[in-house]
Amino acid sequence: MAAAPVPDPVYVLRGANSAINTLCFQCSNPDPGFPILYSGSSNGLIHIWNLKTHRVCDSLNGHGGNSVYYVQTLSNRKNGLLTQGRDQNICLWDLSEGRNIVTESLLTENVGFCRCSLSEVTEKRSLLATAWKELEEICVLEMPSKTSVCTLKPEPDAKLGMPMSLKMWQPNTGSHPHLLAGYEDGSVVLWNVSMGRMLSRLICHKEPVMSLDFDAEKTKGVSGSSENKLCVWSHTRPEKLELQQTYQLTNPGISEVRLRQDKKILATAGWDHRIRLFGWKKLKPLAVLDYHTSTVHCVAFSDHNQPGERLMAAGSKDHRISVWSLYNQT
Repeated sequence: MAAAPVPDPVYVLRGANSAINTLCFQCSNPDPGFPILYSGSSNGLIHIWNLKTHRVCDSLNGHGGNSVYYVQTLSNRKNGLLTQGRDQNICLWDLSEGRNIVTESLLTENVGFCRCSLSEVTEKRSLLATAWKELEEICVLEMPSKTSVCTLKPEPDAKLGMPMSLKMWQPNTGSHPHLLAGYEDGSVVLWNVSMGRMLSRLICHKEPVMSLDFDAEKTKGVSGSSENKLCVWSHTRPEKLELQQTYQLTNPGISEVRLRQDKKILATAGWDHRIRLFGWKKLKPLAVLDYHTSTVHCVAFSDHNQPGERLMAAGSKDHRISVWSLYNQT
């Protein structure tokens, strides 16, 4: 049987007028069949896209014209949004009832471009991990109070370099949070947040870890770098990360890796302008989506628990956002 043809985007969003660095869906809006999409751009704007009209319905400007490289909706705050920019600030927004107010801001004094990671512990309490003032530091804070929980810093002889990517996760309900961090030297490190202690270090890349994601149910994760390979690693033994699988890519450079919420599909954003899709169970290649004309910086999935079509969006240096309908029955 012949392979199914590679689809085209269902539509393309234009009008950001700048490179798209980050994307995030919000599916719990009044019309769940048409989720809202947030994008962060190099010109400092956060655009709110109406996916029914395929147009920008509002723009936010809270980072002084500096590039925005992380946007995340807050499930424990209705109409809440978190953004991070090159102005070294992380901002919490209130978008309820037509407002666009920054309610909290946090100055990290970090000059890198490591995206922060948020874990919503309760309805009123979250833990935020972010690269911090010193070169190798990661600070974990309780939000919205901004109270410091711990500062994670490797031993001086570890020589990990700057943190490049972060992922907070809970091993199970009621347990202490853990943090996975990808570093400049190619290492992925597992930290126990409550103890402020490094549990395991796995050197799986020769270049900085540009992005990682983690499947807490299967206790395995994936990371990408400027190399032409993906690394899949597991946390099957207590306090130990182990390399499980590598996949050689045709071209080098991964900006972002992202698992779909049902943990069946993995998407990668490539420096070669392409989006690659894999079956997560065995890292089986499914499709190569070749639409963009420049580096793809980010990918995001809509929430599979909501009614309507499951969507994937990809943002590129070419100023465009492609929106795809893929493997909805997988």
